[in-house]
Amino acid sequence: MKIIAIIQARMKSTRLPGKVLEDIAGLPMIKRIITRVSTTPDIAKVIIATTTEPEDDILADWVASNYGKNACFRGSEHDVLDRYYRCANLFNADFIVRITADDPLKDSSIIQRAINYLYADPSLDYISNTIVPTYPEGLDVEVFKFAALERAWQEARLPSEREHVTPYIWKNKSLFNVKNFEYVRDLSSWRWTVDKPDDLYFINKLHELTIGDSLVHFEEIIKYLDANPDLLKINSMTIRNEGYLKSINEEST
Repeated sequence: MKIIAIIQARMKSTRLPGKVLEDIAGLPMIKRIITRVSTTPDIAKVIIATTTEPEDDILADWVASNYGKNACFRGSEHDVLDRYYRCANLFNADFIVRITADDPLKDSSIIQRAINYLYADPSLDYISNTIVPTYPEGLDVEVFKFAALERAWQEARLPSEREHVTPYIWKNKSLFNVKNFEYVRDLSSWRWTVDKPDDLYFINKLHELTIGDSLVHFEEIIKYLDANPDLLKINSMTIRNEGYLKSINEEST
């Protein structure tokens, strides 16, 4: 089975433009994500899937310079489901690990845990820790079969289903065998993603104080934040999954 991690990334962001190349403790955020995802034992290849828009030329050039031209795929800006499908099809993926490029603390142990669930139950089409979130936001992972992605690509019609890639799969449990896994604690209110300036400040502060090793295990970070809870207040005012909820609201109105 060929497992491909696809990191969706673009320079355009309404709240923090150019965030994927923002500096975090001396390295671009996208490099930190690639490094952490790449250490997952069973991932065969990591691809950056960006758009064909001119503003993403700088990102595509950066990826090519650092990882080679074959590490970047370019597709639709808004139909991210189409971008994923075409990328996965090009690289002959059997399973796809979906990664977003605003989560610099992605953890290979969590990604591998999701992959192991698919190994253990071949009937599964989709596994994630996001349907019932318990991990800090920013440690989200989704792994799914290419066949499930292809069916979603063929059948999904709502803009939110096309923009956010997987809702058609996890909403349709009569069509797909879907599983969620949880952490031992509910830390879903913790925010480890970068979408706004205060998120970037929080992540940089965390690296300054705790993360000498760029591959530090997520539970070591949890221990530090348990001992220093005031840090969590820095970016605690943003609700989880704000982008997806905004898409749903736009559809309803």
